[in-house]
Amino acid sequence: MDSDTLRGALAAALAFVLPVACAGCDAPDEVLCARCRTALLPAVVARSVAGLEVRSGLVYDGVAARVIRALKEDGRTGLARPLAAGLTAAALTASWPPADAVVAVPTSRASMRRRGYRVAELLARRAGWRTEPLLRLGRPTADQRALGRVERAGNVAGSMRARPCAGRRILLVDDVVTTGATLQEAARALREGGAEVVGAVTAAATPRRLALAR
Repeated sequence: MDSDTLRGALAAALAFVLPVACAGCDAPDEVLCARCRTALLPAVVARSVAGLEVRSGLVYDGVAARVIRALKEDGRTGLARPLAAGLTAAALTASWPPADAVVAVPTSRASMRRRGYRVAELLARRAGWRTEPLLRLGRPTADQRALGRVERAGNVAGSMRARPCAGRRILLVDDVVTTGATLQEAARALREGGAEVVGAVTAAATPRRLALAR
C-alpha cells in the first residue's frame, strides 16, 4: 500500500470518529459540498513572470483559497483531485511547445516533515502526470507566507539547483503563484542546467495582474 492510499484509508477511518465538514464552507458531513465543487470548476487565468508564462486553474480567493489551505495545512489530501482539474485545464489552454518532463517545484524539508507529502507533486499526480525530480533545494529558505514581494525574491534567489537536464523541455508545476518568485527561481535553475522551460501551471493564482486565458 503506497503512502497516498494509506493516508486515504486513515482519513476514511477517522471520518467515523471525527466530524467532517466541507473544506470550502464548513457544511457538516461533506468533504466538499456540491456548491463548493462547482466553485472549483476551472476558470483559467494567466500572468507572465519574468518572461515565463504561468497559467492557473483558479483564482486564489474564497472557496478555492479555503480548500487549498485545507490541503496544505490540514492534511486533507483527498482535496488534491478536484484541485488538480485546474492544472489540466491550465495546460490545455496553453500553446507551449510539447514538454517532455513535468517538474514540481521542490518542497523544503521542514514542510515535508510537517505535512508528510509534497503538495505540488501530489497535485501533479492527481492530474495524471508523472513528475521528474530534476530540481532540488540547495539551501534552506524562510517561510514565504509572511514576506513581501522584494523579500520573497531575495529569500529564494539562488536557492535551487537542477540535476542534469540539458536539452529537456520542462513544464513546471506548483500549487499557488503569488509574486512568482519561486517559479522564477525554479526556471532559472533549470535553464542554467540546459533545459528549456516551456511554461508553468499552478492550481491557483493570487488575484493580481491576472488575465483570462484564451
